[in-house]
Amino acid sequence: MTDQPIYQPTADVQKSDEVTEHPATRGQGGELHQEPAGDAPRLTTAQGIPVADDQNSLKQGDRGPTLLEDFHFREKIFHFDHERIPERVVHARGYGAHGYLEVTDAIPELTSASLFQKAGTKVPAFVRFSTVAGNKGSFDLARDVRGFAVKLYTEDGNWDIVGNNIPVFFIQDAIKFPDLIHSVKPEPDRGWPQAQSAHDTFWDFISLMPESMHMVMWTMSDRAIPRSFRFMEGFGVHTFRFVNAEGKGTYVKFHWKPKQGLQSVVWDEAVKINGADPDFHRKDLWHAIEAGDYPEWELGVQVFDHEFADQFEFDVLDSTKLIPEEQVPVRVIGRLVLDRVVDNFFAETEQVAFCTQNIVPGIDFTNDPLLQGRNFSYLDTQTKRLGGPNFTQIPINAPKCPFHHFQQDGHMAMQNPKGRAAYEPNSWAKGGPRPRPKQGFESVAEHNEGPKRRIRAETFADHYSQARQFYLSQTKVEKDHIADAITFELSKVEVPEIRARVLSHLPNIDKDLAQKVAEGLGMEMPEAAEPYRTPIDLPVSDKLSILKNGPDSIAGRKIGILATDGADAELVNAVKSGAESAGAMVEIVAPQVGGVKLSDGSHMPGNEKIDGGPSVLYDAVAVIVSEEGAGKLASMLPGKQFVADAFGHCKFIAYSDAAETLLNAGGVTDRDEGMIALKSASDAETFLEACVAMRFWQRAG
Repeated sequence: MTDQPIYQPTADVQKSDEVTEHPATRGQGGELHQEPAGDAPRLTTAQGIPVADDQNSLKQGDRGPTLLEDFHFREKIFHFDHERIPERVVHARGYGAHGYLEVTDAIPELTSASLFQKAGTKVPAFVRFSTVAGNKGSFDLARDVRGFAVKLYTEDGNWDIVGNNIPVFFIQDAIKFPDLIHSVKPEPDRGWPQAQSAHDTFWDFISLMPESMHMVMWTMSDRAIPRSFRFMEGFGVHTFRFVNAEGKGTYVKFHWKPKQGLQSVVWDEAVKINGADPDFHRKDLWHAIEAGDYPEWELGVQVFDHEFADQFEFDVLDSTKLIPEEQVPVRVIGRLVLDRVVDNFFAETEQVAFCTQNIVPGIDFTNDPLLQGRNFSYLDTQTKRLGGPNFTQIPINAPKCPFHHFQQDGHMAMQNPKGRAAYEPNSWAKGGPRPRPKQGFESVAEHNEGPKRRIRAETFADHYSQARQFYLSQTKVEKDHIADAITFELSKVEVPEIRARVLSHLPNIDKDLAQKVAEGLGMEMPEAAEPYRTPIDLPVSDKLSILKNGPDSIAGRKIGILATDGADAELVNAVKSGAESAGAMVEIVAPQVGGVKLSDGSHMPGNEKIDGGPSVLYDAVAVIVSEEGAGKLASMLPGKQFVADAFGHCKFIAYSDAAETLLNAGGVTDRDEGMIALKSASDAETFLEACVAMRFWQRAG
């Protein structure tokens, strides 16, 4: 074993902002054909070895496993994994909580995993939610993918389901992950932007990677700006395998479905929330758990066999594709409950180490090339980030079941084997642990054959059909948000050629979408990009929409009551008690944080001062003020913005008679059905019933 070489650049690259066509071309499913671009230096490894293909990892056959001998991929991902000390390179900003998984439906016919053998089985869990692109100090509501990583402490060891809140990903092969993340991170010559994809390098990369277009539809949708960790789905992303006691393997995809339904914010809210409360998601999770409103998700699985996989329109090993629930329904087998906040953020949330390779007997991998690369990358990342190979001895990472092995020494070793033998096999009577052939982990005996090649399977070649399906499955409001998001992001791209190249992909998804974005940018539509494989029309899938899968109550939501001295006590108490009875949280926003004196002389403590509690922090608002109080708020910018934003963001608004002055001052002169006048305490019930819809989207037109 030799020391790792120190990287020394061997050539100066002339700095230029000129955009050129990407020099790589490919018959999808065949070898890469690449010609030098002008005077560009040849791509090499850090050892100076010329690279022939930087798009695909080395595999055994075109759909086979990634090979460990791929030194270029190993070096590339190894260096990427070691770029940050000690912050995570990606998922740096995260928040976690403890809980448990309870099995509600035993499935021994599908898997021998111990936790799924009997309904009612409970195993401890730790979950970490995160953004991907920003650093630890960025804000919660960046437009970004959210990590949804679950560590299950089973009796057969730790099982990590390291997923996201989006079921697909940008790339098909892990060798491109460093390029993807480098493109979205701050541009190296200027060091910005932070936690944003709205810049040239990200969209330049995306425009040259058609396989990313499905994921782009998701990240430009409201899925990328969730209202709360509690109201978003989680996905295992990859296709895994269940393995039963007879050794039979069945394909499986994992889903986490929030019991309180899906919900997101709108972009203008996200921008304002990041200014008003950059820890919005963190506080939301903390306060919900502390209040006993424990977040809960159903664990569901999509299970299918080789026959389905062979007949499915796309390759089940392609992480840029999903399987619609209409084709393979999700079977609910458990529930995940988060019921305890951490004792120490650093010791638990920061030091927790998730690894996709952490699976238990009864679960197995597939040859998904993105998953294969992650299995290498995560262990290497945690070893570097946490200082050495003994990170598994940190309490948050240690198994809760008995564990025995011969690993010893190393940096910060707290546990070493006792006795004379530190090896296996040995002949000592008390020679330590021994393998258990009938209980231990075994992989499915899958047969793979084919030449060693850097290649992408033909079955991975359709890049637009599911992107189109996702877009067409949205409501009109959601489609508008996607078009607006793409337009906004591309408006921040300085190089016109990059904007045009992105635009050229959109007609392959939807011509109306392409035209809306082009008009929003003031650009002529370029010629559509020619897809390698012609997109096919797929059925609409309602499960892909947030608004079609929203909540059926206001439980877990937050209602803001803007009140002043002299506010009608009966109305304030009716809204407050009614909302709390329905499972919602209520905060009083007042001119002074000390609270207000209501009409009956009682004192109502305040939770927020008006300039620190804007309406963007709430799911719905009630404006219950006195005539004098309304006049004072109408002279204050935060007061006017409170009602103007609530109206502009299509929220349900309840208001007392005296609030008319403030509403008019805030430019809210229309009274639509999303505004409920509070004439008596009984009107509070009407308001709260309307709030179940979360937004009065008709206001958006």
